[in-house]
Amino acid sequence: MAGLEVRYGTSPALAGIDLEVAAGERVAVVGASGAGKSTLLNVLNGTVVPTAGTVEVLGRDPSALRGRELRQVRARTGTVHQHLELTGALRVVHNVNAGRLGSWSAARAAWSLLRPQGVPEVRAALDRVGLADRVFERTDRLSGGQRQRVALARLLVQRPDLVLADEPASALDPALADLALELLGEPARSRGGALLVCLHDPALALRHCDRVVGLLDGRVALDAPATSLTLADLERFYGVVR
Repeated sequence: MAGLEVRYGTSPALAGIDLEVAAGERVAVVGASGAGKSTLLNVLNGTVVPTAGTVEVLGRDPSALRGRELRQVRARTGTVHQHLELTGALRVVHNVNAGRLGSWSAARAAWSLLRPQGVPEVRAALDRVGLADRVFERTDRLSGGQRQRVALARLLVQRPDLVLADEPASALDPALADLALELLGEPARSRGGALLVCLHDPALALRHCDRVVGLLDGRVALDAPATSLTLADLERFYGVVR
């Protein structure tokens, strides 16, 4: 992306963003609440249209795509939203299978609601996040941390090339947070994909990402390899005083 700008009325949410994420790269986006992190991800997944600038995702401009072409790009882009975007009244298997809707026909998706498809793959994904015994449980009966892991399992069955994750470990204990970041980084490590993840935990960013981009008031104020930064550096960026 180059010269990216997003305005809501007269207020800039993002201004003058120049950012490129290479194949195989895991990038942490850090910054205080309101810095523009979520807006950045929403531009990349095509749900927010930039006010100015250029954006390219997997070789295409999502804001210029419609219909089948847009669905193809979205099928290759896995998003873990801050609010998870799960349907509570559905069973876990259906929410996990939502990760495959981009590659399924409408008929298969509808049939799967009556007779769940691909249950072994769903169970395997849930097993990786410690929820193999919850395949047929209603999603709204799970805890917040368990629902966050269902969203991760949904991404695992999707197998995207680009992963966009917004605070994917906010409701997880430290061990599960590390597991979540490991799983999210798999496409970048093993398939030449990429990860762009918004995090409030500087330690997670340094342990699991190759690069850290810091946003301040909608602008890039930090862009450095993770190996060149310390926890104290990121705490200073957040304004933490010890």
